[in-house]
Amino acid sequence: FIQMLRSAKKRDVLQLLRRAPEDMLPFVVEAAVAAQSAASLAALSDFLDFSKQPKSLLEKFLYAAAFSPRPSGELLHLVLDKLDRKQLAPEVWETGIVAVGSLVGKLCQQKLCGLQEVERGVGTILGGLRGAKEESEVVIYLLALGNAALPETIPTLLDHAEEGPTTIATAAVAALRRFPSQHISGKVKRGMRRIFHEKRKSYDKTCRLAAAEILLNNQPSPMDVINILLAANELEGETATFLLLKVQSSLRAHHHHQARKIMKDILRDPQINNYNFFSKAGISSSFSGPLTVTQDLLSTFGLDLLFLEGGLLRKSVSDFSLLSHGQRLQAAQVTIEAQGMESMLGENVLEGEEEPELSAGMSAVFFDVQLRPIIFFQGYTDLMAKVLLSSGEPTSVVKGNLLLMDHHQVIPLQSGLQVVIKLQGGLGLDISADMDMNVWDQELKTGINARGSLTIDFEAELDAPFLQATLRSQTEVETSIHFDTMLRFSSSPVLMCLQLREEQVPYR
Repeated sequence: FIQMLRSAKKRDVLQLLRRAPEDMLPFVVEAAVAAQSAASLAALSDFLDFSKQPKSLLEKFLYAAAFSPRPSGELLHLVLDKLDRKQLAPEVWETGIVAVGSLVGKLCQQKLCGLQEVERGVGTILGGLRGAKEESEVVIYLLALGNAALPETIPTLLDHAEEGPTTIATAAVAALRRFPSQHISGKVKRGMRRIFHEKRKSYDKTCRLAAAEILLNNQPSPMDVINILLAANELEGETATFLLLKVQSSLRAHHHHQARKIMKDILRDPQINNYNFFSKAGISSSFSGPLTVTQDLLSTFGLDLLFLEGGLLRKSVSDFSLLSHGQRLQAAQVTIEAQGMESMLGENVLEGEEEPELSAGMSAVFFDVQLRPIIFFQGYTDLMAKVLLSSGEPTSVVKGNLLLMDHHQVIPLQSGLQVVIKLQGGLGLDISADMDMNVWDQELKTGINARGSLTIDFEAELDAPFLQATLRSQTEVETSIHFDTMLRFSSSPVLMCLQLREEQVPYR
């Protein structure tokens, strides 16, 4: 369909968009974005009316742009133009800003940072961040900076990480975690130390743990590792348990973890590596292990569960990553977070910590693109309304078809002939998540369902006056993963059930 659209005129693409049945329209929009020809982008510009079209279709268009493997300046120009309209639904605006961050980052990876559209995109994000009044707006701009991962924005992120209120500081540290190791400089590490050791003010435990992870995952110094381990002794039970398990899981990790050798040396010291130190009795956990190991590829599954002292789930992170030839790709990371539950159970907030508002939500990263966060409920009244009126339907995180690979190359052979190589890879994705809180039975259930199918189309063609040869191959993979957690906190100790189900993978 994409190949067909690439050779179509604007008039034809526009007609196709206008005549497509309602259920097929999202597919046509995604294909038109993936085609990225001048005609298809011009047709989309005429067709998409951000004041009239349904939110779901506009989000489809913006996510298709954000996931584009090799976006053009024209695509970013189109997205920025559409976002310039004043009256936008909040969800569309949020999706648009994180998409701009992703497009800016990918264009800079293609050495196209000097484009006028890229400068306009960076200006839109930084200008919006300076003028944002609401915390939720600031968070979206920070997530967009994480998608762009531009080294020049690190001082801005550091400033928000150290000085901002809880939600802003947490979002800024999360954005800094997205940067490759070479950009985590001494200045960044000093900032993370100040956050973790609370040198200037007190920080939320999730923010401190994220700062510790940045220190541990980016060529840590032995002193950093020792100080983090010693600080764990002063932390409350669950946070200490989680942090020590993080250290141990990086020791068990494959040789790719940078801190492994340093930690092994430090743990030879019996003053640190002893039963008293590592026998924290919390129920929080951190696990990471391989799913597939081949000569060229290591795919891992990681699961982090951070609990409150009373046994309620504070944060769960499930992560699927691919490592190949020194490169790391975050294929999928889904985070479910709940705040302010302590007051519901009559627990006291720790001294120095601000009492957060009762809320629960989710954020996700797919193929290194951070999506806009989804809120399940905010405030006690909202929770009660959702509990009483719950439809039982899971919340859709992302659903659609993405072009993941798009490669075209001409290879001259020594004989003087040439081979044309084309490679395209498409991904159909449907990911939903659900959080169900039963106040009466004192149960909390979360579920993440991920279904995907990948198709790769490869063609090599040798075309000469006296000879023509074509080699074609098509590969298809389908998979589906379900991850469920169930907590019952009516009795002590808290009962917990975790289940990861992977359906059989057909591979053609």
